[in-house]
Amino acid sequence: MDAYIRRRLLLLLPVLLGITFCTFLLMQLPADDPVDMMYRASGAVSEAVKAQTRAELGLNQPLLLRYWEWLCGIVTGDLGHSYLSGLPVATLLLSKLPNTLLLTALSLALTIIAAVPLGILAALKQGRGCDLLIRTLTFLGNSLPGFFVALLLIYLFSLKLGWLPVLSNGGLQSFLLPSLTLALPMTAKYIRHIRSSILEELHKDYMAGALVRGIPQKVVLRQFILPASGVTLLTLFSLSIGSLLGGTAIVETIFMVDGIGKMAVDAILMRDYPLIQAYVIWTTLIFTCVNLCCDLLYHYLDPQVRLLDKGGDF
Repeated sequence: MDAYIRRRLLLLLPVLLGITFCTFLLMQLPADDPVDMMYRASGAVSEAVKAQTRAELGLNQPLLLRYWEWLCGIVTGDLGHSYLSGLPVATLLLSKLPNTLLLTALSLALTIIAAVPLGILAALKQGRGCDLLIRTLTFLGNSLPGFFVALLLIYLFSLKLGWLPVLSNGGLQSFLLPSLTLALPMTAKYIRHIRSSILEELHKDYMAGALVRGIPQKVVLRQFILPASGVTLLTLFSLSIGSLLGGTAIVETIFMVDGIGKMAVDAILMRDYPLIQAYVIWTTLIFTCVNLCCDLLYHYLDPQVRLLDKGGDF
């Protein structure tokens, strides 16, 4: 296991270096000058002042030298300073993180609470009315775009019923609508995968053998089928937590949640390149770390994965 972890960590290094270099290079391609963007709201500013600002920000240095200095800063924890606010990027990123963490936790909790029992029910009632109803709802959940779901929830729970606020005010109640917006499509996706995974296990020989020996279906479901389907749920969970922690830009922007996704949208609109680069680094680290943790959990949950990693055969 230690050798496997070291090998995976070594493989992550070129991935992270490649992503950081491509991101830094892409930030240099837009025609808009970040210094011009900084002074656009200030009115007329002389070229001498702009040139001095470019020198202070290091924008007049060669590309590779700027990338090396930026990379060295990342290693030491210095992500640079925002072009617009002048604040450290790390401080801005950490200030937005709690709202994104809360939104992620609520969305995943709602998804698991709804998806697991409905997926099991749809599998056990295959072909019946209950299964058809759940599959129809999951089809709608997968088809509707996120912004449209957000508008429907705002119209129903805020404008018509008046139960929940439209915009975030920092309270827990204001996170319910954006959490529901994120949870509905995830729940539909989870239900379909859980249903398919359980149906696959139900049609295997060991299930028929267990039922023939008189073992109740509930016992087989609890002790054999659900653990076997746990790998599928773990994969979905890792992908969801990576995308949610990376910031859900559309939902956070609609509900004015002061999270990482909204910060990224504002940074893109204002050409705040250090903030954009920090957001890309954050998203990359989240996905790589979550995938690494997921792979390690596979070793404990699935013996076949351990055999494959050791070069064995089934």
